[in-house]
Amino acid sequence: MQKFLTPASIKPPFARYSHGVEVPPEARIIFCSGQLGISPSDIVPEDVGAQAELCFENIAAILGEAGLELRDIVRINTFVTDRAYLRPYMDVRDRLFSDPAPASTLMIVSGFAREEFKIEIETIAAG
Repeated sequence: MQKFLTPASIKPPFARYSHGVEVPPEARIIFCSGQLGISPSDIVPEDVGAQAELCFENIAAILGEAGLELRDIVRINTFVTDRAYLRPYMDVRDRLFSDPAPASTLMIVSGFAREEFKIEIETIAAG
């Protein structure tokens, strides 16, 4: 079982995430490449929240291949192309992950391979 680390000796997280997660030595680790908000039929929604939903659906499918679920995620790295996209992404993330939440980093970047992409999410899971 993972141990979520949020020491009282440092500033608490700015949002719902853990500062760190300890994974037990016997756990399998699954690294998911960055997933974009694109459907299997190549549809990219305009809304960043809808793109975030697709990113996590893709991640859930990858984890499912290994017998894991979103709840097994210990780290999330998210990249968005505009500060305005932070809240829609966090709303999706916070709905999908209960406390204690995974370790998380959220960065604003200049863009992705295709202009219509607004968000990319990569994860590490342990189970």
